[in-house]
Amino acid sequence: MVRNRLARWVFGSTFVASFLVPAIALAQETTTTTTDEAWQVAAFKALAAGGAMGLSALSAGYAQAKIGSAGAGTLAERPEVSIWIITLQALPEIIVLLGFVSAILIAG
Repeated sequence: MVRNRLARWVFGSTFVASFLVPAIALAQETTTTTTDEAWQVAAFKALAAGGAMGLSALSAGYAQAKIGSAGAGTLAERPEVSIWIITLQALPEIIVLLGFVSAILIAG
């Protein structure tokens, strides 16, 4: 039960970081901003970029921890599948790269 809740939380945070945070940050461009509004927009963009990067990194770290522990057990029994384990261990890094690109798009 705890694993399912944690997996749902991790998936939810990845979804928020990948899709909703950039959508909220880039939803409306301000054409005329006063000085008071300009720093608020910049602060929100910085928070959104940090959230996108942070949540995607946490999600990828969780996924790599699970894959790494399962991969270690698999390699102990079947050493011939090492290339598959290395490939599966590298796949969650795509989540971090997507979060990084989202953060750059938001902040830029």
